[in-house]
Order: sequence, then C-alpha cells, then structure tokens
Amino acid sequence: MIGATATATEMQNNFGRYLNIVMNGEEVIVTKNGKPVGRFIPHDKAVSYLTDSLSGILKGNASSEQAREERLREKYEIAD
Repeated sequence: MIGATATATEMQNNFGRYLNIVMNGEEVIVTKNGKPVGRFIPHDKAVSYLTDSLSGILKGNASSEQAREERLREKYEIAD
C-alpha cells in the first residue's frame, strides 16, 4: 500500500517522517524531476515483492532453489 510520494529533496530533508511511514507497513515512492525513481518499502515486504516479481518466470511448479540450480547448470554447462 502506498503511504506517500516524496521528491528526492523531501525525502532527504524529512527522512524520519518517511521512515515512520515505512515502519508502519506502507511504502514511499521517491520522485526526481516529477518521475518515479525509487521505492522505499518495509523490510518484511521486500522478500514478497521480489518473489511476486518472479511470477510467470519460473517454469511449472519449480521452486526458487530449482530455478537457481537450473540457471547454474546452464551457466556452467553442467550435465544432469
């Protein structure tokens, strides 16, 4: 859930305020020259954000560990 949007300057000058927003479970979108450039999110949501971003990339019912092993095999040309 987006808690706030802040310019880079606002973020720098009021970091404590935005830190409190994130500590309350919300995210802050950081902008520069009117364009979003970053996202300040709670630590516990970082893992779910990353795994959610992998949706559709993993084949079938592959786990992240299986996907990692597959990537390493392909990278180093290891036979099964």
